Amino acid sequence: MESTRQQIYDFVAGIARQKGISDIGAGEGLTENGIIDSLAIFRLVSFLEDTFGVRIADDEIVNENFASVDTVDRLVTTKLERRPAAR
Repeated sequence: MESTRQQIYDFVAGIARQKGISDIGAGEGLTENGIIDSLAIFRLVSFLEDTFGVRIADDEIVNENFASVDTVDRLVTTKLERRPAAR
């Protein structure tokens, strides 16, 4: 099974490829380097919610959480860790 980080990276890399960007680093600035724009952030949020079963609140959609693949991974991982255990 792919890690959370790898799944996020693969999704973002797909967006980057659509823009003609062939290589991105996990710590690379996504918005500042033009890899994702505001529309792509909402596509990414939808992907995260559907794939990982987490809820991203409107006030969490800020550059600090979506600056890089690493920061997105930290956001999702934190949400997964705080989720109540299934009974």
